[in-house]
Amino acid sequence: MVDAFHLSTLRHTDNTCDTKFMTYEQITLFLLMGSVLGLLIWGRWRYDLVAFGALSLGLVLGVIPKEQAFSGFGHPAVIIIALVLMISRALSQSGAIELLSEKFIDSSRSIVAHIASIGALGAVLSAFMNNVATLALLMPVDIQTASRAKRNPAQTLMPLSFATILGGMVTLIGTPPNIVISQFRETALGEPYSMFDFAWVGLGTALAGLTFVALIGWRLVPASQRKTNISDDLRNLDDYIVEIGFDEDSPAIGETIRSLEKTAEEHDTLILGLVRKGARLPGKALREKIRKGDMLVIKASPKALESFSGEIKLSYSRSAKHKGPLAGTLSISEATVPAEARIVGRSAEDIRLLYRHGIMLLGISRQGKTFRNRVRKVAIQPGDVLLLMGEEEQLDDIIHWLGSLPLAKRGLQVTQRDKAGLAISLFAIAIAASSLGLVYLPIALSMCVVLYAFLKVISPAQMYDSVQWSVIVLIASLIPLGAALEASGGTALIAQGIVGFTEGWPVVAILALLMVVTMTLSDMLNNVATVLVAAPVAVDIAHQLEVNPDSLLMGVAIAASCAFLSPIGHKNNTIIMGPGGYKFGDYWRMGLPLEILILCVSIPLIMVFWPF
Repeated sequence: MVDAFHLSTLRHTDNTCDTKFMTYEQITLFLLMGSVLGLLIWGRWRYDLVAFGALSLGLVLGVIPKEQAFSGFGHPAVIIIALVLMISRALSQSGAIELLSEKFIDSSRSIVAHIASIGALGAVLSAFMNNVATLALLMPVDIQTASRAKRNPAQTLMPLSFATILGGMVTLIGTPPNIVISQFRETALGEPYSMFDFAWVGLGTALAGLTFVALIGWRLVPASQRKTNISDDLRNLDDYIVEIGFDEDSPAIGETIRSLEKTAEEHDTLILGLVRKGARLPGKALREKIRKGDMLVIKASPKALESFSGEIKLSYSRSAKHKGPLAGTLSISEATVPAEARIVGRSAEDIRLLYRHGIMLLGISRQGKTFRNRVRKVAIQPGDVLLLMGEEEQLDDIIHWLGSLPLAKRGLQVTQRDKAGLAISLFAIAIAASSLGLVYLPIALSMCVVLYAFLKVISPAQMYDSVQWSVIVLIASLIPLGAALEASGGTALIAQGIVGFTEGWPVVAILALLMVVTMTLSDMLNNVATVLVAAPVAVDIAHQLEVNPDSLLMGVAIAASCAFLSPIGHKNNTIIMGPGGYKFGDYWRMGLPLEILILCVSIPLIMVFWPF
């Protein structure tokens, strides 16, 4: 079987480079690849469908060998990307990111200091986990900090997005283009890049970019956007009446309810009362000091509940006397109660929901109404919305058994803060073992994921849910297309055209041109699609100029990660568009000078650490 990144043995011969007429395979593959790029820019159809359709058409037309058809799905680059996504979900689920955020983020700082701190944290996290996941974790923190500081999050969301993209440049697993380029190099030059080979250029480039973003870049966000109110989608979540216990080391123990009200207000949470020895204390018991074993009664949305719980160390497991059913990985689901549901007129205690089925009724939403009874003793009424917690595999079955109707998923999860140290340690061991050459990277990451599953840091269902399958299909479909284009001599023709156009230019100017073209494509396309085209061209140019291929490959790696001019160039830019109130044309104001700065910084670094 031909490897997905197989280099044609004829690629560097005079015959290939001097051919006056393109072959049928080259013409067909150029048309296919051009159509893919055009449809991706158009954006009318899903990018995974476009890529898989092109792969299928290439097979029908006979320009892609059937032996290579689905080789991309088993390629190490695809496997590594899927594993990194799973690990990112586990780190989020364990509370590891929340732990770091608490230590580094402070709403009392100036906006420059805040952008510098949260940007640095985002960049460091993005170097070792998926940068989309990093943004998803830090965006609520940034929005909450902006709310406390009474400033609009539009000022800081774009800098945060750019910082997470910059951080991915530093390591092998920081961004998919680096993984793809590393695997390509293994085939082209005999050895892949190691974990920190990208850091020689990526670290200096990222630092320069972060400095610009923190000191100057945020000021370039259009003034109209600075006054835009945060999207209601992030606020208007249904509020539930919830009972939740205190961790033994909670800083709230010994304090009064009144002393917690300011913290609760910052997290959009309302404290309703205190439960002691199975009974609600009268009123809010404002002056009552909290004791071990007490439970707090609050009104909050699921996301507000999670953030407030982390702030004062509340624990779901202490909300029930019997903790056995709540062991392992936990998830949260919402369900509405129709009139004919089994649970109507009965309470969670009546049907022994926790003790028999291992599912906890965490909260009840009843059209904004409050009630005096304990949550588990409240008789459920038609129209109630239930917040249920338990093992993910059981939740759907229990919701069906109750006769309730599940609501659309909206990314709710239970943070298992007691497993943060374990999750970080296992991941650090995997990275260290791979960096020292003791274990092949995919194997190290695979063992990390397996241990996460056995130790119930993440469930198998959550593993599969964490993988962006559309991205996997896109990459796996484009790998055979790129390999066929390269094997046919197509990339050599592109390289020959560039070399001919730049005849007489110094090599550094050719490198700059290659990076500008790659940046431009990356601003319009998926960065993996960009690198699958640009990397073979870079190696072909290097061979024709008889210079070090690593110089041009590193240029492609940096440029492919620079998608700062539009909201479609990178998913992170798309994610912040709504919450930040940004328009399509707002990104280039900070993005264009940032890309120019990256060119000015990265090219000299490449010349020093990967000389021609």
